[in-house]
Amino acid sequence: MQTIDQIYINGEFVTPHGDEYFDLFNPSTEKVIGRVRLADARDVDDAVAAAKRAFPAFSRTDKRERVEMLRRMHAAVAAKESELFEAIVEEYGAPVSRGRWMAQHASSTLLEAAKILEDYAFSRRAGTADVVMQPLGVAGLITPWNSDAGFICGKLAAALAAGCTAVIKPSEMSAIQTRIVTEALHEAGLPPGVFNIVTGRGEIVGARISSHPDVAKLSFTGSTAVGKTILRTAAETLKRVTLELGGKSPMIVLDDANFDEAVPLALQAGFMNSGQACIAGTRILVPQARLREFEEKIVAALAHVQSGDPRDPRTSIGPMVSQKQWDRVQRYIRIGIDEGARLIAGGEGRPHGVDAGWFVRPSVFSDVTNDMTIAREEIFGPVLSIIGYRDTEDAIAIANDTPYGLQAYVCSSDAARASAVAARIEAGRVLVNTLAHEPAAPFGGFKQSGIGREYGTFGLEAFLEPKALLGAV
Repeated sequence: MQTIDQIYINGEFVTPHGDEYFDLFNPSTEKVIGRVRLADARDVDDAVAAAKRAFPAFSRTDKRERVEMLRRMHAAVAAKESELFEAIVEEYGAPVSRGRWMAQHASSTLLEAAKILEDYAFSRRAGTADVVMQPLGVAGLITPWNSDAGFICGKLAAALAAGCTAVIKPSEMSAIQTRIVTEALHEAGLPPGVFNIVTGRGEIVGARISSHPDVAKLSFTGSTAVGKTILRTAAETLKRVTLELGGKSPMIVLDDANFDEAVPLALQAGFMNSGQACIAGTRILVPQARLREFEEKIVAALAHVQSGDPRDPRTSIGPMVSQKQWDRVQRYIRIGIDEGARLIAGGEGRPHGVDAGWFVRPSVFSDVTNDMTIAREEIFGPVLSIIGYRDTEDAIAIANDTPYGLQAYVCSSDAARASAVAARIEAGRVLVNTLAHEPAAPFGGFKQSGIGREYGTFGLEAFLEPKALLGAV
């Protein structure tokens, strides 16, 4: 049983002013495995003050210094990969295959940021003017529980590459992972105050970061509802804001698709990260003429999808992160049944033979219409909806008939045709016959899936402000 009773401010591990303790659970067993002492608004003020003091000197560092710093950070986080992997499996419940990737992804974001920074020009010519890209100031970074280490490292990498200092609020549910990452970053030897990590509740710590007058930039990943609150709060001081929010991603299976390839891709896209992913392809759009064929193949494939012990290498779906999340998913499965969708696999309750843990039966509905609740709202669990369409125009219309627009998928045996369809989908990323991630490409959403972009040059520039110099020699 771990007790985490320190936060990180001004280059030091310190005891929070806040005195509330929060229990940490192993979602596979439902047992308490630790507790964390939570920061409060006063701790945020101390962290922002430290970041503000560090900003003038850090913002003037040479690009090469920051590249070297990011490489040190990468090496330090990579050195703790095994420890981080264990925490991801125990505290979050990620299957071992996914957990290893998540642990590696955390360090890789730092290296990718260094590569982007190496080739980035902070000054460019615009007519008779010199345009200089200037770091914004103190950045508030608010991260979720579904990829704790990856979001901490990814957001911090972009902020520091730009020359900003940072105050990070990670999820209180991921405190063990946060501790490991914080220790690694501390070992990288950054100047005091350049980054600060305060673990606490969103309504206390997150709210204070969002409203703090000395925070110039906010980057938040989480629900659309919370994102709207942050945006409203940030408006009072006109903070620059990046929001990566919810999704209800369509997977369009075109009528020429090879179902032996499309079905596994659809299941991987829908069930990635145990379904707890904003980019999960949860709406599978299938031509009406081939609907029954697709259903047969997906039911057959589901027989080989295991939800259970995350340490079993055969498992691809781990537990939901909490009792609250398990209850949420169960509620949506019941809603789907009550609204008349046809359940072809899975259902309510735990998987057969599982007596403990927040495990969900991987569930697939068919005969879903796009106005049903399960097709409109983000479930954040392994629940998929198959929606039939008449023709390609109908598929595109259904895909775009959503308040979200984060990611989408297209499957076809004709790459040119699939690309033409992808061009018409309203989403920040569209993947054609692949699930690949490209760290140099921008990531973010259309519509209510967010504002702004992360990753690559776009992610770096989210922490910069252009300044035009005219008449300078």
